[in-house]
Amino acid sequence: MLSPQRLIEAACNVPLPQDATIKIGCIGTGFIMADCHLPAYRAANLNLYAIAGRNLERTQQFAARHEIPNAYKSYESLLDDPNIEVVDIAVPPDVQLSVIKEVVQRPHVKGILAQKPLGVNLAEARQIVECCEQSGITLAVNQNMRFDQSVRAAKQLLVEKPNEQSVIGKPVLGTIDMRAIPHWMPWQQRQGWLTCRIMSIHHLDTMRYWFGDPTRVYASFAKDPRTTFDHLDGIGLYILEYDSGLRCQICDDVWTGPCREGSGGDLGIRWRIEGTHGLAKGTIGWPSYPDRTPSTITYTHVGSENWIQPHWNKAWFPDAFIGPMADLLVALETGGTPSLNGRDNLKTMALVDACYLSAQQQRSVAISELLSG
Repeated sequence: MLSPQRLIEAACNVPLPQDATIKIGCIGTGFIMADCHLPAYRAANLNLYAIAGRNLERTQQFAARHEIPNAYKSYESLLDDPNIEVVDIAVPPDVQLSVIKEVVQRPHVKGILAQKPLGVNLAEARQIVECCEQSGITLAVNQNMRFDQSVRAAKQLLVEKPNEQSVIGKPVLGTIDMRAIPHWMPWQQRQGWLTCRIMSIHHLDTMRYWFGDPTRVYASFAKDPRTTFDHLDGIGLYILEYDSGLRCQICDDVWTGPCREGSGGDLGIRWRIEGTHGLAKGTIGWPSYPDRTPSTITYTHVGSENWIQPHWNKAWFPDAFIGPMADLLVALETGGTPSLNGRDNLKTMALVDACYLSAQQQRSVAISELLSG
């Protein structure tokens, strides 16, 4: 049986490359790069070699603040630097395809870490994946919630070994309940969408990480009263169906009541997995950011009368952000494939597109409808 200490180690200890000298070029100087990517990379002693932004003076100041030796006025200039081997891209999704088309023209680049969502829809994500495959560049996608410590710990409780069931047995029901107010970005107004591609994509991808690919999904959206620009998806409700009989439910409530307008608040993210042999539940600490709040897990199983609750000090923001980059660097070092590879991420993008189609047509949508297109 998995011990609590081994669970903590599996949740918090991400394999790092043996060679940390590979030169990383970063594109983008926004919040996610400044507050999440760079602190995590710096803590792991990775080689932050260059940064590019839209304004050279601001980018130079950004580089100085984060101790990055080279600042470029454009991402094209950064990509022309033959020393750069890996590119970390943090730009809006409707810009990502054009940036990656430039990256693949540089033969010295070996790997790309692309922000999620991988483009604006599944069709664009396919173009990105095929573009990288044809150029021989390893593509990983920054689905960083998979590296949240609570999410990784829950995965360990689901792992089956030869002739041995998982800690909590066959999964029966999985839920994620989010009551939180994300920080929407200005570029989202031009997209026409809000929650599903930016926030719910984390939860949908986490369900894939935990349980594999669902057969079909039913989604329903309601407008967020707090968001002034027009959008397809504010509050999002999702039901995922698996052929095994497993059912999953996600509630992404980005309204949460008028707590920003003067009422009391009740913010948080809670998840729960019920199995035939046990039960696990936990919280995701992100909604309290910038306060450092580690995610949690507690679980029980047949034969244990008590709840088991391991503890750790690491938090999703920023500690988990080392995961996707380390995943890519280790794959490059070993000749393997990143767990967050672009080809696999097409299934997450298909699931997201299926949610929009389901909400639009008010019906359940089989994921195969999107993947066969």
